[in-house]
Amino acid sequence: MATARRRPKMASLLREELFEARGQAPAPSKDFCQLLVTRRQVIFRWWKISLRNEFREARPGEIKESHQDFLDDSSLQIQIAIVFGAKVLEHVLNLCRGNYDFLERLPVPLLLYIISFLELEDIARLSQVSHRFKMICNSNTLWESIVENLCDTLTPEMRELAQEMGWKQFFFTNRLQLQLQLRRRRQKHADKEKLPE
Repeated sequence: MATARRRPKMASLLREELFEARGQAPAPSKDFCQLLVTRRQVIFRWWKISLRNEFREARPGEIKESHQDFLDDSSLQIQIAIVFGAKVLEHVLNLCRGNYDFLERLPVPLLLYIISFLELEDIARLSQVSHRFKMICNSNTLWESIVENLCDTLTPEMRELAQEMGWKQFFFTNRLQLQLQLRRRRQKHADKEKLPE
């Protein structure tokens, strides 16, 4: 009973469009296809691409099915697997069964906050999960918060250096190298100030 109450709250995190893919059917057809999964439907669209006269007037096609109808439609499933591959088909089948990956759908600021508490090894593993997590786990925003949480003092000069080199690179650079780079920056600024205008 408790899980039945929780599901609608979690489902509210979902956008209307759950998944979209675009691609070209394999030779010989080369048709352009779009696959769209919403909360209620699976929509498959195709555009005929051909130089042959009989297909020049061909209009785009579209199939719309409810999730349950799609689960029962093996011919449409085969079409999707041919165009987009078995992994995409499996993902769409999971969406139609109500198996959502809610972590993947959380807003970026919330994910950044959660990830900032992970150990470095876990962040490295999480970055391999998907393209989205790779971008988040390597983002300047995440590494800036990690550096701020671990460093006692961050001078404005250190912040400037971190912005220049990237916060992740700044984090993994040892202290001696950072001190050397800070000295070089100071020397550059001093040399610029000495130049006559």
